[in-house]
Amino acid sequence: MTIPYGTDQPFWGKRAAKLGVGLSPISPTKLTVDGLAAAIRTMNTDENMKARAYALREKIYSEDGVKKAVEIFHQYLPS
Repeated sequence: MTIPYGTDQPFWGKRAAKLGVGLSPISPTKLTVDGLAAAIRTMNTDENMKARAYALREKIYSEDGVKKAVEIFHQYLPS
């Protein structure tokens, strides 16, 4: 769940919602106790969302992002 307050958070919140692994971002100015409670309840009970989140987690873990980042970094170093 994203309650964005700056920088890239609105983008990532929308991205998570588009992938079906999270809810649409909740604006801090529109946040209410009932809305927050409903969002938490949804995230804890929506089995399809949980399944998509676990599948995405496995995909991310399998990418070895640190190794890839180091490879890309080394491409830009002078020879």
